[in-house]
Amino acid sequence: MRLALNEARHAASIGEVPVGAVVQLADGRRFSAHNAPIASHDATAHAEIRAIRAASEACGNYRLTGATLAVTLEPCLMCCGAIIHARIASLIFGADDPKTGAVHSLYHTLADQRLNHQPAVTGGILAEASGQLLRDFFRGRRRHAPPSGATSHP
Repeated sequence: MRLALNEARHAASIGEVPVGAVVQLADGRRFSAHNAPIASHDATAHAEIRAIRAASEACGNYRLTGATLAVTLEPCLMCCGAIIHARIASLIFGADDPKTGAVHSLYHTLADQRLNHQPAVTGGILAEASGQLLRDFFRGRRRHAPPSGATSHP
């Protein structure tokens, strides 16, 4: 999780929402990533997706059986779908996401027995540090936002 937090800090430093992820394969290799939708102009460039893609590319296989994914924020629906399709064995996450969390905040996607794979899930790991990073980031954004109702016309 500490590597994921480092990735999240890097994301914040470049203006991306501070979420970081690390996939550790069964053989010990690690692949880390941070959020990059803004820089990549890609709504799917979440930290989890980018880490899964890097690990899959290195393995030459989209199935990451036996892998663990650590992420600083509870995954969304899209990322839960990728976790299921990649056959990630276990998920560790930090802060809950009451707005888009699909592990237990809004949905219980990864526990749904109708799906063909259910990874082991552990939440709340370094949750305070993960949450504080997000709070600080969005507090800074609000401070620098134009006043409500302001226009960009000259």
